[in-house]
Amino acid sequence: MNIHRDDNIDPTAVPTGSGCVECLQSGQWWLHLRRCARCGHIGCCDTSPNRHATAHFRQTGHAVIASFEPGERWFYDYRNGKAFAGPELPGPHAHPLDQPVPGPAGRVPDHWEDLLNN
Repeated sequence: MNIHRDDNIDPTAVPTGSGCVECLQSGQWWLHLRRCARCGHIGCCDTSPNRHATAHFRQTGHAVIASFEPGERWFYDYRNGKAFAGPELPGPHAHPLDQPVPGPAGRVPDHWEDLLNN
C-alpha cells in the first residue's frame, strides 16, 4: 500500500482514550476499536452492536479511521471503502494489551457472539 496524504488525517491528533467513547459513557461493549485519524475519537467497529466509529463519520464528516487494535497499522477511507497505509499518528496506537476483546471487561454479555453485526 502507498502512503496516503489527506486533510482527513491530522498527524497530531491523540486518541480520546483506550475504549469506545460512547460505549463507555452508556455502559455498552465493543468487539474492535477504530480511531478517527482527524480528531482521535475512539469508536467501535461496524461488527460491534453500536457501530460508533461509523456514526462518528456520519456526524462529523471525518472520513478516515485507523485500527486501534494491537499489531494492526491500517487506515480506511469511508468515502471510497478502501484501506491504505497512512502516516504515523501519536501513540498510543492501540488499546492496552490487558483490555479484553471484546471489551471492556465486565460489560460483555455471555452471548456476545449472537449480538454482532455481519
